[in-house]
Order: sequence, then C-alpha cells, then structure tokens
Amino acid sequence: MGATQALAQFGHDLRWAQVPNHVKEILHVLMIDIFRASVGGIDRAWTQNILSLYQHHRSDRNAQVLLHDLEVDVAKAAFINATACGSLDWDDSHVAAIIHPGVCVWPAAIAMAQVTHASGQELLEACLVGYETAIRIGMSIQPEHSLRGFQGTPTCGAFGAAAACAKLLKLSAEQHRNALGIAATFACGISQFFVSGSDIKRFHAGKAAMNGVEAALLAHQGLSGPPDAIEGVQGFCRAFSDRFNESTILDRLGDAFEIEKISLKPHAGSVRMQSAIECALYIAKKQTISIEDIDHIDIGVHPAMVGKLTANQPVDHQQAQLSTPFAVAMAFYYSQLKGSEICLSIDDFAKAFSNSDIMNLSAKITCHEDKEVEEKTSLESVAARVLCKMKNGSEFEHFIEHPLGCPANPMRLDHISKRFIQLSEHQVGHQECLDWLALTVDVASLKSIDPLMTLRLKP
Repeated sequence: MGATQALAQFGHDLRWAQVPNHVKEILHVLMIDIFRASVGGIDRAWTQNILSLYQHHRSDRNAQVLLHDLEVDVAKAAFINATACGSLDWDDSHVAAIIHPGVCVWPAAIAMAQVTHASGQELLEACLVGYETAIRIGMSIQPEHSLRGFQGTPTCGAFGAAAACAKLLKLSAEQHRNALGIAATFACGISQFFVSGSDIKRFHAGKAAMNGVEAALLAHQGLSGPPDAIEGVQGFCRAFSDRFNESTILDRLGDAFEIEKISLKPHAGSVRMQSAIECALYIAKKQTISIEDIDHIDIGVHPAMVGKLTANQPVDHQQAQLSTPFAVAMAFYYSQLKGSEICLSIDDFAKAFSNSDIMNLSAKITCHEDKEVEEKTSLESVAARVLCKMKNGSEFEHFIEHPLGCPANPMRLDHISKRFIQLSEHQVGHQECLDWLALTVDVASLKSIDPLMTLRLKP
C-alpha cells in the first residue's frame, strides 16, 4: 500500500476510542492554544484585509469567522481564521517536519465541522488525522523541501486540512484518497519572505486551510486525484524535494502519533529561535545587564538557520519575527523594562522594529554555526548558545538544549490556559475567557461545536 492510500485508510478508519488518553490531552491543549492565537490575530490589518475581500465574495454563508457573528463560505472562513491564527508566528510547530500544522488543520476543521454539524469528538478525531497526515508528509521530504525554497506549512498543511475535512465529511477511503490527491496539486508556498520580507507568510496557513477545504469538497462531489499523488514518480514529494522517504509516512501509522512531538512557542517567532531568546533572558535576568554596556553578542545556532533566521538588520516587521539577532536584542532590552516572566509578543516585535536601541543592538549580534548546538539539536527541539561580551571585558554565556514548549520541556494545560487569559481578556473579557475555558474541559462530549464559537471581541 502506497503512502497516499495508507494515509487515506488511516484517516477513514481512525476512531476516538483508539486514541491514547495522553494524545487526547495534547489535542485539548492545542485547541486552546489555537483559539488564543486567533484572538491575537483576528483584528490585524492583514486578516481584516482578507476578511473585507471575502465577506461578500459569495452568497453562501455557512461557517463563522472566529470572534465575530459574521458567517461566510466555508473555504473563505478557513482562509480568514487560519490567517488570524497563523499570522502571529506564535503557532504550534513540529521541528522534524518543519511545519506549523495546527494553524492549517484547526481552522479548516472548525469551519467544516459547522457545515457538517459535527460533534466535539468528531472535530478532535478529524484534527488528529490532519496533524498526522501533514506532519508525516513533511518529515518524509525535509529538510530538502525547505532548502529548495518551499515553506512546509502551506505545502504540507494543505494535506492536513484536506484530511481533517475528509474525515468530517465522512468520505469513503477512496474519496479520502482523492481529497489528498487534489490537495497535492493545490499545495504551494515559497520561502522568499525569509530574504525579502513581505506579507505572504501571514496568510500561508490561510491558503493551506482553504486549499484543504476545497480539496475535500471536490472529492465529496466525486472528483478524483491521482491515487499515488503523494509518492508517485511525478507526485508531490518527488516534485517538491530532492529526497523522499516514504517509510517515514508509513512507519507505525495509527499506532505512534507524531502529534506527541509538537512544540508550542513561548515567544512570537520561529520555533528555532526560542532557545536563543530564553538564553538571552536568562543572562539578562541573572546578571542584570544594561544594553548600553554590551559590546557584542555571539549566538551559536544550528547550520540550517544560517541565512534564514540570522539577519541582524530586518527589513520589515515580518522579517524581524524571523531574526534571531533581533529577537535576542529584544530579550535583553525588555528584560530591563518588564517583570520576571517575559513573553515576547507580536506587539512587542512591532514596537521594537521602530526602536533604535533594539535595532542598534541587533546590528552588534552575529550568528555562527555551533558544533555543540548542532549535536544537541534533535528532531524535537533546537538548541542555542548566547555569549554576551561586555564593554568592560567580562563575558556571560548560557546554553539551552530544550526550550520551554518543546516535548522534553512542555507547556502544560495550566500554562496554556493562563496564557490564553493573559492575551485574550482585554479583547473578549476576563469572565468570558473563564467561561470558554470551562467549556473546553470535555470537548469530546459536546454534541455540537457551537459552544466553542461563542467567543466575541468586545465592541
């Protein structure tokens, strides 16, 4: 059985009773985190621009824009909501697959669940199928896929969204396979934004979610995709990567769950920057460093980060969130202004981009390949070393192998719930946050997902 058929069969056959309890708990955490991201992203200019484009695009209105009363076409709802969730660079990540699966899978599944009147359990089943599909395809072609200039979130994420929607539409195994085949021809997304900036990364997840919804709907309508669209000689994996390992997709599919290796990010930036940020915060807190006294900072990084996440003079806000030097400069700067628990948000990055002190410090930071960092970096987390050299000749160094949020140092439910409240209470209300979190205690028992859609932005 080839990868396309195997993934289709897995998605078709999975039942909630088969899912280990600890995986069910992970899904609960990830769902809360994706709603947190939506609160932070729904009112951003890029999300609102897409909302303005699509709210009158079609007369069909059957899925809700998160935190609004507005309903739009199901594919457009997936696009808008995924843009809101994925545009903050504060989304869940799978290090080995080099993908942010949640921001593609959850928005597509939530929109489709409204159309199909799905239960909470059906939503969770579908999202698990979506995560496993997107992650396993990503792992089978990385890192060569990224090295060729593609971003795994919009490419592989489209498969995850399609798989989740196929599950909710209760497609047959053959139709599910067709949905994946159609998603294969929709998959797209380049990484030039790492070099030149721009807004495209802001809506990459949105396009993947939309593509997945439409692929599943087309399969439901009877259209077909190549039965070997993933692994075929001119299929997705061989077209989009110089290396394809099909066994990565097939190995223990349905028995071992890659969702267990998901990382959550304390700070709004690349998952590969988190260790460096945490190193800087540790040094700044321990030594009470003033940035005026810093002469130079060296950051030891994994070789794969060089050229993508190492620009020390970012050209725009988006590139700033993908700059390890800039994020480290922010960590040192904000450590002087904020309390002990610092969480760099998208708003912090926006303010920092016009802050000359932070920009000047960033210019004095260089990244270099670090052998120990490379050795300690795994398929689940990325290590980092920060060496701060002071003008008086003193030096301070810190190394982190497992940053907060990775599988070896995870964020638990209480941490995620607290973070949800901290970000959301000003926009939706403190009691409203508590009430919504109470609804999520047993999502699998909900007969409808409608209660999950009750959050609203304050007027």
